Amino acid sequence: MAMSTGQSGGRSRRGRRGRKALVSEINVTPFVDVMLVLLIIFMVAAPLMTVGVPIDLPESSAKALNADTQPITVSVNSDGQIYLQETEIAFEEILPRLQAIAEAGYEERIFVRADGSADYASVMRVLGRINAGGFRNVGLVTLPEQGS
Repeated sequence: MAMSTGQSGGRSRRGRRGRKALVSEINVTPFVDVMLVLLIIFMVAAPLMTVGVPIDLPESSAKALNADTQPITVSVNSDGQIYLQETEIAFEEILPRLQAIAEAGYEERIFVRADGSADYASVMRVLGRINAGGFRNVGLVTLPEQGS
């Protein structure tokens, strides 16, 4: 009884040259796994990225406006604090900041958001200040009316 060593005639099973042949295939399974995990992370995180100043907007039956660019928003919260985008500013700073933005070439509408429980006088002071600066393209932001 002869024992077989797995070699026949001095040759290895790998081939003529004795080296492994290169495999030219790409394993995409890890790539797909990573992409799916990133997709889930971004799907969960995307709604959280749009959070700005927390304001309880009043409801209105007005139609929505289509805007292609990122609008400038001036917000007034229930305590009367004023925000330009998400940065809190003093009442006196509204006009200089908006004029600086206008000098940079911004010509779009300015959106004013106000909390439903904000003091009417505070909102009107902000609107008056924006109007006094020569900005005429101003829009008020509301939520769509429920039950309509």
